[in-house]
Amino acid sequence: MSPLTLYDYPASGNCFKVRLLLAQLGLEYERVPTDIFDGDTLTDEYERLNPFRSTPVLVLPDGTSLIESNAILWYLARGTEYLPEDLVAQAEVVRWLIYEQTDVMPAIGGLRFRLITGRFAPDSPEAEARRTNAYEVLRILDAHLATRDFLVAGRYTIADLSVSVYARTAPEAGIDTSGYASFNRWLARIAAQPGYVDDLEPYPPN
Repeated sequence: MSPLTLYDYPASGNCFKVRLLLAQLGLEYERVPTDIFDGDTLTDEYERLNPFRSTPVLVLPDGTSLIESNAILWYLARGTEYLPEDLVAQAEVVRWLIYEQTDVMPAIGGLRFRLITGRFAPDSPEAEARRTNAYEVLRILDAHLATRDFLVAGRYTIADLSVSVYARTAPEAGIDTSGYASFNRWLARIAAQPGYVDDLEPYPPN
C-alpha cells in the first residue's frame, strides 16, 4: 500500500497543522505541493480529491481522501496521546476545534492573509473589524490559560495544536500580543513539545 499523501500549501496554517501532527506522530508521508494561487486546486483531478477545492487533503493508503484540517487532525490523533479517551475531554477538544475555525482563524489567520496579500489595507474598516475580533480571541485564550497549562485535559492535545497555529501568527497581522502573558507562555510550551517543527512559510507577494 502507498503511504499517506498530503496535498498542501506551505503558507497555509490549516496545512501546517497537519504537517505538525504528522511530524509529532513520526508518520511518513508523501507531500504534494499545491499552489492555491496558481490554479492547482481548480483542476478536475483536484476536484475529485476535494470538491471544496481547499487545502489540505490527506489521501489514505486505500485512496480515501480526508478534507478539512481539524477533521484530519482528529483522524490522525485517535488512539494517541494527542486525543483524550475521556468523552467529556473529547467534547472539550471539539469545542476548541470549532472555535478555532469560527473565531481564531477568521480573526487572526484571515487578517494575516488579507494584509500580506494586499486584499485589506491595514487601516481599512474590514481590517479593523477583524483586529477587534482578534483581541477578543486573545482575551479569551489568555483568561482560559491563566489557570491551566493547556486548553484541555491538563496536557497537550490537538486542541492546542489547532488553536495555536493561527494564534501564533498574530504579530504578522499587526496584532500586539505582549499584554497576554498566559497566552505567550502557552505558545512557548507548545513549541517545546517533542517533535515540534516550524515550517510555516510566508505568503508570497500578491
